Formats: sequence, structure tokens, C-alpha cells
Amino acid sequence: MSRWTGQDSFAPQSSRLVGLAQGPVDTVENSSCRALCSGHIRQVASEHTSSLTPWKTPDHLENTAWHAVDIGPVHELWCFIEIPRGSKYKYEMHKPTGIVMVDRVLHSAVHYPANYGFIPRTFCDDNDPLDVLVLGQQEVGPSVLMRGRPIGVMTMHDNQERDDKIIAVHANDPEYNHYQDISELPGHKTRELERFFTDYKALEYEGRRVEIDRFSGAEAARRIIHDAVELYITTYVNRKQ
Repeated sequence: MSRWTGQDSFAPQSSRLVGLAQGPVDTVENSSCRALCSGHIRQVASEHTSSLTPWKTPDHLENTAWHAVDIGPVHELWCFIEIPRGSKYKYEMHKPTGIVMVDRVLHSAVHYPANYGFIPRTFCDDNDPLDVLVLGQQEVGPSVLMRGRPIGVMTMHDNQERDDKIIAVHANDPEYNHYQDISELPGHKTRELERFFTDYKALEYEGRRVEIDRFSGAEAARRIIHDAVELYITTYVNRKQ
């Protein structure tokens, strides 16, 4: 995503740049979604308990986690996990079927520092749903939904293409659910995230550069999620069949 240019950001140590939910159940008809697309989404999202995506899955979309899960309110939303924390395997959801497959094995001597997946009913400029890392005590298996509280976003460039990754904490984990903003995390945690994404493709793609631009706070994360839902509505829900 490339729409948010907020000011609540801070630079990672090696960077040169600045810086309870409803269940995953369809609830309303598609006409509600068209109203959201006109800008009503921000008004709805301002209510602490209102879902960002309260519509019935359109018949023209696959009945997969990407399209069928109502994510709930922005402050605590459903995240679909593809990759467990500590894995060297990169799992990815096969979009037509919703089955999680092995995409590749990391070539570098690193492993995923958090449970990693995407936020359903979002869409970004890279033609994928919005990525999310969910911090918690334990690894969570592929194809599992977990509630995450967005506390920030890491903005990076992968092969010169912008890539935003939402940083969330597991809302049901007592060791992490008190965090409200990424600035509250220990500094080592953000450095760990930065280092992983800097290194994880280094041995796989010769000459490929991944640069971490900045970490931004919870407000920036929420705005990016809003934008990703709006783009999803325009691209998929309101798409002519």
C-alpha cells in the first residue's frame, strides 16, 4: 500500500529515513459494502465495536478466508496466519482454493520472528491482501485465525516496490495484549523485525535489495488497513460479474 504518509513514525536503527471483535461471520447484504466504498467506511470504523467488513460474501467470490472472513473492528481484528513463528518454510494461501501451500524455503539462516499472514478482505497495490505480523508467546499453525491488535506498520521497499507490513499483537495473549503502540515495544523487537526482512531474501535472489524505510505507529496502521479495505471493496466486492 502507498496511500498513508502520516507523521507518527520513527526510523529503525539502521534506516536512513524518518520516522472485542465480532466473529468471522457474514452479517449484512452487499448494499452495505457499496455504502462503505463511498467513504462511509471511516465513519463506521470510528465506532469502537463496528466491523470494517460487515457484508455477506458475494456469490462471485471464492469461499476462502480472504473473501469470507468478517475481520471485525479495526482496533482488534481477525488475522489469517500462513506462517508460524520460527519457521524457515514460507507458506502461502492458494487463492483459488484457500488451501495453504509451501511456497518456498528460506535460503538464509533466519526464521520468521512472528506469526505471519494477512488481514482478510483487504487488497494492496502488489495484488495481495495486506500482510500482518502478529506478536505473541507461541507459534500458531497455518490456516488459523487469531485476533490481532494493530500497533504499528513497517514500511519497506522490496526490489524497489513499496511493501507495508502491519505489526499487531495477539489480543488474547496476556504477555502482549497490553501494548497499544509499536513505540511501547522493546527496541530489540523492532530491530529483530528489521533485520529479518533485510536478510531473508539475500541468498535467494542475487542483487535483490530489501530496505526498511520506517516504523510507524498504531494510527498509521489503522489508516493503511482502512485504505486496504476500501481498495478490496472497489476491486472485488463491487466488481461486475
